[in-house]
Amino acid sequence: MPILQDTRRMRCMEVWGGNTRSIAQLETTGLDVWITSQPEGGSHTGGDVYYVSSCASGRITRVLLADVSGHGELVSASAVRLRDLMRRNVNRINHRRFVSAMNGQFAEAGGGRFATAIVSSFFAPTRSLALCNAGHPPPLIFRVADSTWSKLDPSHVAFRESGTRLADLPFGVVADTVYNEYSTRLETGDLILSYTDAFSEAEAADGTMLGVEGFFSVVCSIPTSPITEFLPRLTQSLQTLHADNLSRDDATMLLLRANGKRSSARDNVLAPFRLLGKVADASHIAQPSPAPRSHAASDVTTTP
Repeated sequence: MPILQDTRRMRCMEVWGGNTRSIAQLETTGLDVWITSQPEGGSHTGGDVYYVSSCASGRITRVLLADVSGHGELVSASAVRLRDLMRRNVNRINHRRFVSAMNGQFAEAGGGRFATAIVSSFFAPTRSLALCNAGHPPPLIFRVADSTWSKLDPSHVAFRESGTRLADLPFGVVADTVYNEYSTRLETGDLILSYTDAFSEAEAADGTMLGVEGFFSVVCSIPTSPITEFLPRLTQSLQTLHADNLSRDDATMLLLRANGKRSSARDNVLAPFRLLGKVADASHIAQPSPAPRSHAASDVTTTP
């Protein structure tokens, strides 16, 4: 996997992402973001959907990683709906409404449609990261203060209980599922790694599944400096363990690093005026060819 050198600075009031093959490096107010997404079998598009958004002032960064069931047109339709939800909620600090709406959309779609997902919302002024996990493998956190990785789950951070109702199921399984929120504070240099199940389901040299614990051990063995080489080295390490690793399923990783940056005075002044405009769409969603046409349409739609 090549090491990406160029960084894309996210604009205020913008949503970036999609469901296509991607290697990207983004910068927002408070976070640096690295993304690698490799659809199954070398395809251009897959069932992993990823988005990053920045609010009107740049203070709120939201990151979504979803593993959507199915292929082709159904996944692309889900990617469009998720993008639209990201746009409608771009300026909300609390992501509970967004998470509930995602579950509702998959439940209404029927047909056994579901998705696991991690939703992360970062508020730069307080350096707080809030997360919801909908049946997804647990993200990992690297604390720069002690140079150690750990699993980011409710046992390590502030956690809101759901009571007796079903909680944290994949989107679309049960319509009234409750989604717990847990939060943590990031210091400059701290890392958050989210990933799809192609990584936790990778195999060791003897053919046994790594699982979350095995994948965690591999992550701990990879140097975090230089940070631009972390994801490529992690990918290579897994592929070296077993030839089939990351080739039989869509494989996506999102790495977040707290960069300590704050919104500029200019962005704060312009924020009320940006609220009057539209959210910029920088998505790249693979679109299936319309049925009536005999020729193939472009498989990627990008709006800068």
